[in-house]
Amino acid sequence: MPDFRAALSEIRRPGLLMRAVRFALKDYRRASVLKRLAPHENRSDRIISRLFETEARLEEIRRSGHSTYAISDHIEVLVALIAETRLLQPKAVPG
Repeated sequence: MPDFRAALSEIRRPGLLMRAVRFALKDYRRASVLKRLAPHENRSDRIISRLFETEARLEEIRRSGHSTYAISDHIEVLVALIAETRLLQPKAVPG
């Protein structure tokens, strides 16, 4: 299984965007969000892969300055990506 946590740590996005994402994490509603973003996926690794793909497309649109970019969509995808990665790969507890 890919190391999603490492891949997530390599994402570099504007500070204001990431602050909004961190703020929104507490309100993440898994069932409703995944119903929209990954409706036919039921395996966590596939869900996260799909979220990475969606986020990459949104980032490309953001960087291009295209008028179809919606920051709310980007925040929602990043929140889901972070939350799902945390669920799949919990942090190790020092022993």
